[in-house]
Amino acid sequence: MTSEHTSPLRVGVFGLFGAGNTGNDGSLEAVLDHLRAAHPEAVVDAMCGGPEIVATRYGIPTTRLNWYRGEYRTASRAGAVAGKGLGKIVDAVRTAAWVRRHDAVIVPGTGVLETTLPLRPWGFPYSLFLLCASGRLLRTRVALVSVGAGPIGNRPTRALTRWSTRLAAYRSYRDTQSRDAMRAMGVDTARDEVYADLVFALPAPSANEPAGTPGPVCVGVMDFHGSNDERDRAEEIHRRYLDGTTRFVRALAAEGRPVRLLTGDELDRPVADAIVDAVGSPLVTVAEAASLADLMKETAGADAVVATRYHNLVCALKVGTPTLALSYSAKSDSLMAEMGLGEYCHSAREVDADRLLERFRALERRSAELRRTLAGRNLAVARRVERQFTALTAVLAPAPGPDPTDSRARARARQEAP
Repeated sequence: MTSEHTSPLRVGVFGLFGAGNTGNDGSLEAVLDHLRAAHPEAVVDAMCGGPEIVATRYGIPTTRLNWYRGEYRTASRAGAVAGKGLGKIVDAVRTAAWVRRHDAVIVPGTGVLETTLPLRPWGFPYSLFLLCASGRLLRTRVALVSVGAGPIGNRPTRALTRWSTRLAAYRSYRDTQSRDAMRAMGVDTARDEVYADLVFALPAPSANEPAGTPGPVCVGVMDFHGSNDERDRAEEIHRRYLDGTTRFVRALAAEGRPVRLLTGDELDRPVADAIVDAVGSPLVTVAEAASLADLMKETAGADAVVATRYHNLVCALKVGTPTLALSYSAKSDSLMAEMGLGEYCHSAREVDADRLLERFRALERRSAELRRTLAGRNLAVARRVERQFTALTAVLAPAPGPDPTDSRARARARQEAP
């Protein structure tokens, strides 16, 4: 592919979009905004988990990620097991046919290379492998753009993820620990850059200045059961998380603080409803936030935020509201440190309401200072996202000559170097 096209640039976007996770959809939105501004001539479509929703919301053609519609439901009957098995074969053909129609395919952001939540190897890791293998075979550039990664214990999942990453034509990460995780898995990351989460490119309101009296608090909740490697303790972890978070919310309501419960995935709503029922106070309500824009509006109106889901944290930090993380993975700790709030993390696996309240009050005492810190850090992060999009343009429309992402071209370049 050269920079001179006789036909419009054909770009695909790939991921679990439209499947109920607002963070995934926000990453897609950020890339679509960039493509429409920088490459208005490009023809863009998506292969995704919720094609009807993505087509309606973003106005682009879509293809269903999996042929078998029950892919992410547990298969207990013989027919379902057979359907899933057949789907793996059909999806290999479908994915290759879809990839073939594009000059480049973008996997925008999200934690596609991590297993911080329960994940089966033959689900999305297999789909990602099919994408990257098809791209390599058909000479379509596959770009993993500002993605998240982490250590993977399950051997099949680790193998699929490692091969997907190696086969991609371009890779960049949203934080240093993601790149380090892929290097530890045997991927050559020497040419891979670290930028920032793509959601930081989205427009956002400014945080409201707190009034003289204590105001509302946003608490982002999650259907949290531990990581993929903690399946044997899943219910215990979930019970501790729910009990501790409920006690924390009850204590805030007892002090007269309005509490807005936030979710980041459709799976989180039962958790929010359970907390509302357990606390039984009119001060505790659930926000109807269907997008990251809605979440940013909610967090901008709060005095402070306590949140679990990674992109709830991103939303709160982006608008400049002092935030405490109920951290469930290294990505949350890394983000909080980068934004100058590293000391305000509390383990989601061991939610101690008393300790959480103590740390929350310390956060509020430094509210004015932390708002100034966040303002400066957000400027720096925005510049990194701009550099990511500049690099992405070079991937979509590279200069004529040997493909620098081709292993044989790199080998020839090393041999010809003086």
